Amino acid sequence: MKQVVPPQFEARNDFDIFRELCRRFNREEAFTEGLDEMGWLKRIWQEGVQQGKGRGVHLPAFDDFWNNKEYVEFDHPQMFVRHQAFREDPDLEPLGTPSGLIEIYSKTIADMNYDDCQGHPMWFEKIERSHGGPGSQKYPLHLQSVHPDFRLHSQLCESETLRQQYTVAGKEPVFINPQDASARGIRNGDVVRVFNARGQVLAGAVVSDRYAPGVARIHEGAWYDPDKGGEPGALCKYGNPNVLTIDIGTSQLAQATSAHTTLVEIEKYNGAVEQVTAFNGPVEIVAQCEYVPASQVKS
Repeated sequence: MKQVVPPQFEARNDFDIFRELCRRFNREEAFTEGLDEMGWLKRIWQEGVQQGKGRGVHLPAFDDFWNNKEYVEFDHPQMFVRHQAFREDPDLEPLGTPSGLIEIYSKTIADMNYDDCQGHPMWFEKIERSHGGPGSQKYPLHLQSVHPDFRLHSQLCESETLRQQYTVAGKEPVFINPQDASARGIRNGDVVRVFNARGQVLAGAVVSDRYAPGVARIHEGAWYDPDKGGEPGALCKYGNPNVLTIDIGTSQLAQATSAHTTLVEIEKYNGAVEQVTAFNGPVEIVAQCEYVPASQVKS
């Protein structure tokens, strides 16, 4: 994809940033491999050309693509079947595992000797779990933080036009089952506080039987808007679920986020609702400096 707008003012593109960092550690050549940004684009494209030949897909030369084509259209089969080639000829089309087969047991992982990620599937009790699991006595609701419908993660959350399509009372919506809402005196459109021992957010209630009892949902990607910046446990005025999730990796091997292991409680919010400021842009700070003539500066 071609650049739409060059880096503005003192901003730099990712390649330049990492090249400069590597230069300071005397690793610039190892990072760039003698190529500039365009050189890397050509190399990546050429690798795709070679891969395409093995799959019967023709790609034009880079210069032709870059200068004469806005996009490349591919022929595609009417139906895609995962691992079809492997199933039909496993000897010639092995999978990308050490054995070339589907592995229920992985010796590679087993040899790492991780007690929380062994060489075969195992059940481990979660640090917290709803419906009678650890922590559910105090925080009984399981919070899902799935991908949103109207944005890409946090991108376009700043779009007022899009927010008008989904926000409730100016907040990120929280979806809750009618049974759970009724038990808490919550109705459609109420501003509620979603909280646990890690953090708290305000959200707009959407009562729906599409969600099971004991389950609530706030889409990930909402912009963080604390009422007191820099303070742990500050109230997010807009509804970012990240303040509620566990900051523990899924395992020593994966170290992935544990975003879907989150218990919360929800209550109707009766406090003063402060204005959301996350979308106002950065605050400009002008330093107030006293002018000192050069002749008075001590060396």
